[in-house]
Amino acid sequence: MTDAKLTPADLEALRAFDTPTICNALEIVAPERRGMGYTVEPLECPFPDLPPIVGYARTASIRAMLPTARSGQEMKAQRMAYYEYVAGGQGPTVSVIQDLDGGRKGYGAFWGEVQSNIHNGLGCLGVVTDGSVRDIPDWSEGFQALAGRIGPSHAHVHLQNFGETVNVAGMVVSSGDIIHADRHGAVVVPASVVKKIPVAVDLLVRREAVILEACRKPGFDIEALRRAMAGADEIH
Repeated sequence: MTDAKLTPADLEALRAFDTPTICNALEIVAPERRGMGYTVEPLECPFPDLPPIVGYARTASIRAMLPTARSGQEMKAQRMAYYEYVAGGQGPTVSVIQDLDGGRKGYGAFWGEVQSNIHNGLGCLGVVTDGSVRDIPDWSEGFQALAGRIGPSHAHVHLQNFGETVNVAGMVVSSGDIIHADRHGAVVVPASVVKKIPVAVDLLVRREAVILEACRKPGFDIEALRRAMAGADEIH
C-alpha cells in the first residue's frame, strides 16, 4: 500500500532500472518475495522501446463477452467514479485491470485510443492487464501497455468493479501498491523497501561486473570463472 514517507524522487529513482533488475534487487531486500509479486504469465508489450514505469496501482476488473444488466445511466456513473478514482490520491499511477472472462479473456478490449488518452491525461503512466488492447497506431504517446493480447473489438466490455484486489497474469495487486513495469513484465515493490532498491542494485552491478569482465577476457575458462565467482561473493 502507499507510504506517505515516499517522495516522487524515490519512485523516479526506480525508473533507472529495468523490471528484471528490480526483481533481482527484491531478492536481496525482500527475499520472502522471491517467488511472488510479479507477472508469471505471458503479456504482450506493443511499445517495447518505452522506458520503465513506476507508479501507484489503480485497480479494476472488466468483462466483455456478455452485456451488463446495468442501465446506461448506471454504467456512465460508474465510469465517472472510476475516472475520479484514477485521478485521485497519490501519483503517478499505473492502471492494473483484471479481465474476468476466464478462458475467453481479451474477448473485448477496454483499452484503445480513447482510454489510453484519458488515462494518460489523468496522470496514469500505463496499463497492466490480462485483457486485450487495440488501436495501437493511435495509442496515446508515451503510455505503456502490457496486455494479454491485441484484439480488434471492444465487444460488450464494461467495468465490473474498481479499487479491489486483482490478479493479473499471476501478480496480485491491491489499490495503492507500487508497480514497476516494462517490456519484460511487472512487479509489486513493497513500499517499505523502495528506498533500499538503489543500494541493492549497486551491489548486484558490482558483483556481476567481476564475472562479466572475466567472461570477456581472452583465455576465459572454468578456472577463471571459479575465481571470478569467488571474487564476486566477496563484494558486500
